[in-house]
Amino acid sequence: MDPCPFVRLTVANLALKIPIASKPARSVVHPSSSPCFCKIKLKNLPVQTSLVPHIPDGTHFPDGQPQVPAATFHLSKADLDKLTGKSLFGQNLLLRISFYTGRRGATCGVDSGRLLGKVSVPIDLSGTDTRASVFHSGWISVGKDSMKNNSQFHLTVKAEPDPRFVFQFDGEPECSPQVFQVQGNIRQPVFTCKFSFRSNNDWSHRSRSFPSESTNSRTWLSSFGSERERPLKERKGWSITVHDLSGSPVAAASMVTPFVASPGSDRVSRSNPGSWLILRPGDGTWKPWGRLEAWRERGSSDGLGYRFELIPDSAAAGIVVAESTLSSSKGGKFVIDLGSARSGSPGCSPKGSGDFGFGLWPYCVYRGFVMAAKVDGERKKCSKPIVEVSEQQVSCAEDAAAYVALAAAVDLSMDACRLFSKKLRKELCAPQDDLYL
Repeated sequence: MDPCPFVRLTVANLALKIPIASKPARSVVHPSSSPCFCKIKLKNLPVQTSLVPHIPDGTHFPDGQPQVPAATFHLSKADLDKLTGKSLFGQNLLLRISFYTGRRGATCGVDSGRLLGKVSVPIDLSGTDTRASVFHSGWISVGKDSMKNNSQFHLTVKAEPDPRFVFQFDGEPECSPQVFQVQGNIRQPVFTCKFSFRSNNDWSHRSRSFPSESTNSRTWLSSFGSERERPLKERKGWSITVHDLSGSPVAAASMVTPFVASPGSDRVSRSNPGSWLILRPGDGTWKPWGRLEAWRERGSSDGLGYRFELIPDSAAAGIVVAESTLSSSKGGKFVIDLGSARSGSPGCSPKGSGDFGFGLWPYCVYRGFVMAAKVDGERKKCSKPIVEVSEQQVSCAEDAAAYVALAAAVDLSMDACRLFSKKLRKELCAPQDDLYL
């Protein structure tokens, strides 16, 4: 099946130029000495914010510099249909940007920044799922009243096709569901998942394609685990294997560090997170691809904190490519997006089953969206993760399966980091826990 059409709308290369008055008012703080930021809004989509650098009056925006993304909107076919639909009032679609001086944030519900001005850029997203379009690149006059046509704001607004493969679990990962590839109203099964319990030293659920596991592989797998004494509260031994439709294992996620309640607490702490290894098959055993750490944040956020790193090879240190927080109650999106600003960070995904991509990270050219996994929070009775993977990241079934396994690990981490005062569903409870020390 073909990938689904997506469009990546990027706002980049922001700069602000405001002339200095000959006799400025003492109460006015000029942007050159105060931080500036802007709010970027596209119709009903969530507002995004970004810092805005100030350029002295009389200077030009430096040409030839790499574009620095300030905001990115990922638009699905459904989003495009809504945004490109005809308005009852015949209005054009506008990207609206308001910029402020002062600190970002709000106090008592009131924005703390002082509004400097607003700009609007008309955009037409028709056809952008097949061709790139630049809607604006350069300076635009901005300001209120006397400032208008004197102050200028620099930005680049462009849209590019960003096709993605979309996969959806047909049930909770712990219920060993099928995984479907989705394109519009068409759903086609592509993988099956097998959830089970295991210990770090004996992967008892090995698939038929791997009748034996080398000593090096067992030692290596154990080295990622923790040598802790068994605590009173822990969740451990979870594993999920992804198979293709022929029954061959193509990826796996294995919990290698137990999720343990911190002393005197009912939660997994950031200082002592649980972790998963994301594995790919090769040479008759499993090879490491990535490592996911997860914990329960404290405070008002009370979310699932996570950090994902790629493992270039068994000896090298991991490379962090995603680190953020998801709402424990509502869920959210786990995202790997390597913007062009991060020229020193890894920028491609393993390609093909021959070399596993170990030598490709972080030296290849690709930059941009890699994958996203939408997972539900504790309020949902049944979580069915949805996984989006950039077309550029998939050249074989193993490539897609690795991201499916990662999405399953993120979803299962929601349960692993659930407060220990809460009960887990029976599928997540080992029938004979003493066997999994």
